[in-house]
Amino acid sequence: MNQQQKLLITGASGFTGQHACKHFVKSGFDVTAIVNTRASENKDVQIECCDLTNKDQVNNLIKKIKPHFLLHLAGQNHVGQSWLDPIASIEANSLSTAYLIDALRRQNPACKIVVAGSALQFNPKDISTLTHPYSLSKTLQVLIAQSWAVLYDMHIVIAKPSNLVGPGFSNGVCSIFAKKIADMENKKAEKVLEVNNLNAKRDFIDVRDAVSAYETLLLKGKPGEIYDIASGKKRSLKEIINGLQSLTSVNFELKCHSNELIESKGETIPVELMKLGWTPAFSFETSLLDTLNFYRVI
Repeated sequence: MNQQQKLLITGASGFTGQHACKHFVKSGFDVTAIVNTRASENKDVQIECCDLTNKDQVNNLIKKIKPHFLLHLAGQNHVGQSWLDPIASIEANSLSTAYLIDALRRQNPACKIVVAGSALQFNPKDISTLTHPYSLSKTLQVLIAQSWAVLYDMHIVIAKPSNLVGPGFSNGVCSIFAKKIADMENKKAEKVLEVNNLNAKRDFIDVRDAVSAYETLLLKGKPGEIYDIASGKKRSLKEIINGLQSLTSVNFELKCHSNELIESKGETIPVELMKLGWTPAFSFETSLLDTLNFYRVI
């Protein structure tokens, strides 16, 4: 990798962003990490503060950095928060994307862009599939990105990751369970684990595998296309808890609020991504162990 290839990573202080900075520095990119505050420190990357919902700040950022690549990870990713302030979610997820890619359109249109969408996007052809404002904001984000790719012939690729798991601070269910168990081990929490429904199934992919997929898409992705990033296997919350239980000597009580069987859609196989040469490197068991070990030592 040419050391002069500049990569801009938004949301760099977040769960995925921190892994992305580490990965792309190792891959030889000249990484600029975009954060909200100067609290973030990383001697291997250049750090820039920017409010991505501020059009002028975004324009100045792009003018200053002139990146060859953009990995857009920043946004508001909490479903509950989107109900409380839907407009803020649209600003953080949709409008910020428009500001970024339009600034690049005017100043550096050759930049290769990957926008991280969400598995919670809805089908805009069927409004009944819309379930919360977060889904709306992420769907609008993707439509904006695809539209700029078509209207202005920009190199914009959409990534659609499933649920991410792995070491680091995250609001994901695996992290929530792992932190609770680590607290139990350290006698900081009651030995009770509560879960809404053990039968709920989701696809999980290691955050480090997702980041390697982002690199594949930056280098090889087809403009305007949406690429699933997934393991191809759905796991129930019961499987996750059993997996964590096997990694600890703590015996805990499990409180389940519902045992209702939930209809699950088919598996998501990342066929198009795998055609580009991507394969996951981390087993689910390794992901769980690394997540639990992270919370054991913090």
